[in-house]
Amino acid sequence: MHIKLDLEPQHLLAAINTLVDLAAPKVLAVHERWDHGRGSPVITINGEYTSRTWTDWTLGFFIGQAILLYDLADDPRLLAVGRERTFEWMTTHLSHTGVHDHGFNIVSTYGNLRRLMCERRIAFSPHELGVCE
Repeated sequence: MHIKLDLEPQHLLAAINTLVDLAAPKVLAVHERWDHGRGSPVITINGEYTSRTWTDWTLGFFIGQAILLYDLADDPRLLAVGRERTFEWMTTHLSHTGVHDHGFNIVSTYGNLRRLMCERRIAFSPHELGVCE
């Protein structure tokens, strides 16, 4: 392994922008066609996402990826999807305390929305902040 000691964050900007340009439309497309009643999309079979009941913890990642991409791209569609689905789909996960996936679900969704509000990156809502906390 060769560690590049001269590498700085700005050196990665082009690669990050490419990642966002490729990922954002794909994330929006999966959210557009995914039926929440099927559980969490976790694996692909013949090129199509499917769910497995034992992997319901991936719901936070599924929703959270839209929020994180919003953080990079400032695309309001990503924020709308992430915010809406956090408050509509994630409430059942709030009581999953004491299990390792609680952090994955809650930090990826409510946690990132809270952070973005506190950073003033998104509109501050005392009600939404309270829900996130």
